[in-house]
This record gives sequence, C-alpha cells and structure tokens, in this order.
Amino acid sequence: MAGGWARDDAVNEQIEISTAEAIARARLRSAAPARPSAEFCRECDEPIPEPRRIAMPGVQLCVECQSGHDRAGRKTGGLNRRASKDSLLK
Repeated sequence: MAGGWARDDAVNEQIEISTAEAIARARLRSAAPARPSAEFCRECDEPIPEPRRIAMPGVQLCVECQSGHDRAGRKTGGLNRRASKDSLLK
C-alpha cells in the first residue's frame, strides 16, 4: 500500500503510542493518594450513597455532578493530535 512519506507501520505505531499514553494517564490517576470519601457532594451538597463511597474510594461528587464533569472534560472533534496525513484529509 502506498503510504506517501509515512512508513508502512506508522498507523500501528500511532495506535500503540496512543494506547500507551492512555494507560499511563489512567495509572497516574489511580496512583494518586486517595482522600477519604465525602458523605455529601462538594458541589450540590446532596448525600453520596454509601455503595458509591465503597465502590469509589475518595469520591467527592455525586453521580450527577460527576457525570457533568465527565461530559465537560471530553474533547470534541476527532482530529489526531499528532496531525497524521490521514487525519488532515477529513
């Protein structure tokens, strides 16, 4: 397959790098020192159910507030950060 300036294994290499970066970020987040779980959400002051506090040690937000943070933190668009040739052709 013609790849222009890219090597034949460039796509697989990019996938491996992206996966390794995501794993490193997840490990860094999980290695953070856990603080005690809050009984009440720090944003809306609603009680955090005990099963959530047990399942997620160090939780500070209720499910609804955490969902809002998760949605706000998502990046929009599907462009490759490394600007590969294929992502620029969209």
